[in-house]
Amino acid sequence: MKTVTLDVSSPSEVMDDFVQAWKSGKARQTARISFATPELLWKVLTAKRWELLKALKGAGPVSIREAARRVGRDVKAVHGDVKALLTAGVLSRAESGGIEFPFEAVKVEFLLQAA
Repeated sequence: MKTVTLDVSSPSEVMDDFVQAWKSGKARQTARISFATPELLWKVLTAKRWELLKALKGAGPVSIREAARRVGRDVKAVHGDVKALLTAGVLSRAESGGIEFPFEAVKVEFLLQAA
């Protein structure tokens, strides 16, 4: 199963992970998209966008119009959500021109702790 992990990591933590993987010669086996703060993660991953991801997981490439039909929403609104998710790297463009969520599962990971 192809899983993507959405997490909260500072830019320096992401770079440290990259350097460590580079030095070890071992590529990360799972996809990971990191956000600088929990607030940024939730700004990008709104309830409507989460619903869109659920509708697209495992579906392969689809048009924005088809994505809107699947979630029962206006094409223009879905287009805005797709644009935000493409920018964040959560969705990708297929060679056919459609959009796709190339994962079968999403794991959201962050820690809230006392200062």
